[in-house]
Amino acid sequence: MTGPRDDVDRIVEAWQRERPDLDVSPLEVLSRVSRIGKRVETFRKTAFKTSGLESWEFDVLAALRRAGNPFQLSPKNLLAETLVSSGAMTHRLGKLEAKGLVERASHPEDGRGVVVKLTARGQAAIDIAFSTLIDAEHELLRSLPEIERANVAVALRALSLDVENR
Repeated sequence: MTGPRDDVDRIVEAWQRERPDLDVSPLEVLSRVSRIGKRVETFRKTAFKTSGLESWEFDVLAALRRAGNPFQLSPKNLLAETLVSSGAMTHRLGKLEAKGLVERASHPEDGRGVVVKLTARGQAAIDIAFSTLIDAEHELLRSLPEIERANVAVALRALSLDVENR
């Protein structure tokens, strides 16, 4: 290989040397996705600190904001959007409610149910955090030309759909 080498190049080379009987080529994609994911998560945490939010707070508030006006979801829908357990979500909602970022209310169509609503304060917080994040992520991707970004997005979408359906 010519050009710059990353950690995964060294890992793949070592495994090829140690286990030449195995095709370790999946590492070239999945190890990179995993390592990039970990580094992006650290990067995002830094971006969120600017707006005073933790990553988990951003996830919940962003799900509510993406829902559109009136910026509310059932706890079940929030679980699906954030991929956390119901116990974790209950804990998170309590903390967000205490900070005045969300409120729980009776479901408008089923009085037995509950919806979680973004407060005005919560909407302001997520709007600032999201703008900060998008600016930072544009900067992070600056080294990839637009066509390469599009190609990576298409390939990752195909992989994501396959993984989601397993």
